[in-house]
Amino acid sequence: MTRRADWAWPSRLVSCRVPGGELFDFLAQKESLSEEEATSFIKQILDGVNYLHTKKIAHFDLKPENIMLLDKNIPIPHIKLIDFGLAHEIEDGVEFKNIFGTPEFVAPEIVNYEPLGLEADMWSIGVITYILLSGASPFLGDTKQETLTNITAVSYDFDEEFFSQTSELAKDFIRKLLVKETRKRLTIQEALRHPWITSKEVRTPEQQKTEPTQLKTKHLREYTLKCHSSMPPNNTYINFERFAHVVEDMAQVEQGCRALVGAHDTIQDDVEALVSIYNEKEAWYREESEGARHDLSQLKYEFRKVKSLKKLLREDIRTTGSSLGSVARKLDHLQVQFEALRQELSADLQWIQELVGSFQLESGSTDGLGSMFHRDTSESLSELLNRSCTKEVLAGLKL
Repeated sequence: MTRRADWAWPSRLVSCRVPGGELFDFLAQKESLSEEEATSFIKQILDGVNYLHTKKIAHFDLKPENIMLLDKNIPIPHIKLIDFGLAHEIEDGVEFKNIFGTPEFVAPEIVNYEPLGLEADMWSIGVITYILLSGASPFLGDTKQETLTNITAVSYDFDEEFFSQTSELAKDFIRKLLVKETRKRLTIQEALRHPWITSKEVRTPEQQKTEPTQLKTKHLREYTLKCHSSMPPNNTYINFERFAHVVEDMAQVEQGCRALVGAHDTIQDDVEALVSIYNEKEAWYREESEGARHDLSQLKYEFRKVKSLKKLLREDIRTTGSSLGSVARKLDHLQVQFEALRQELSADLQWIQELVGSFQLESGSTDGLGSMFHRDTSESLSELLNRSCTKEVLAGLKL
C-alpha cells in the first residue's frame, strides 16, 4: 500500500513501481486457487486498509484494478493498494456525503447519498472477496442502473455453480461484510479477527495434514477478461459531485501556491546564503587544489630523479659484473699457467738432483761437501722458482 506522510489538503503525490500487475490478472493465469491462498491475499488487503482506517482515511475506490502486486514471480506476492484519488479523511462530527466510485463495488450508502464513513471500504472488501472466490460479481447487472438497484436491495446469493467448493467460513465472512446497515457491518479490526482470516493460524496438526480445497479459476479468468473489455460502459461513475470535489481541491492548491509565493523571499535569502558559502568553499578548495598540484609535481620530479639514479646504478652494476667476470677468467688462465710451470720446474729440479747425485758418486767426495752442495743447489732452485712464479703472476695481472 502506498502510504502518505500528510493527508492534509492539498494532497501530496506519491508514486512507486508495481511491476507485478493486477492481482486478479495474476490469479486468472493460475489453474486453481486454494482458499488458504485467497485468505492470504485478503489478509494483505485488510492490513493495508487497516493502516488507512487507523489514520481515519477511507479509500472509497477499492476494486481489483487498484490491487497491484510488487512481484508476481513468488508464490504469495506482496500487495499494494493504489489510486487514492477518492480517498478522504473522516473527521468526527463532520458529515461527508458524495456519489463517486465504481458502481460494482460502491456501498449502499454511496448510492443513497447518505453520510459516508470507513464502513464503505468494508463493503468493497466483501465484494472483492466474493469475486475472488467465485469469479462472479454479486451485484453486477446488465446496466449501471440495474447494478445500483441490486446494491441498494443487497440482492445476491451464493450460487452453487460458483461456490460448491467454498467453505462456510468464507461465506460467513462475506455475509458479515455485505450488510446494508453500516453499524452491523464488520469493522476492519473485526474482519482481521474473523475465523476465516485467522483459521490458518489456529489450524490443528490434523487439519494441516489435509490437502486444502482447490478453487477453479476458470470463472475468475472469464470475469477478468470481461472487465477489461467492458470497463468503460459499466465501471466508470463520474458526476457533478466529483467535479465539485475537484474544484475544491483546486482551490486548496491555489491557496498553497499563494503560501509558496509568500515564502519566496525567505527562500531567496537562503539561496543567497548557500551561494555565498559555496563560493567560499570553492575558493578554499581551489587553494588546496593548487597546493596539492604543486606537491604532486614535486613528487613527480623526485620520482624521475630516483628513476634516473636507479638506471645509472643498474648500469654500474652491470659494468662491474662484466669486469669481475673478466678478472675471474684471467685468474683461471694464470692458475693454469702456474700449474704448468710448477710441473715443469719440478721436473727440472728432479733432473738436477739426479745430476748432482751422479757427481757425488763419481768424485767420491765426503758427505759434508755433497750435502752442502745439495743444499745450496736446492735453495738456488727454490729462489729461482719463486722469482719466476711471482713475475709470471704479475705479468698475468697486467694483461
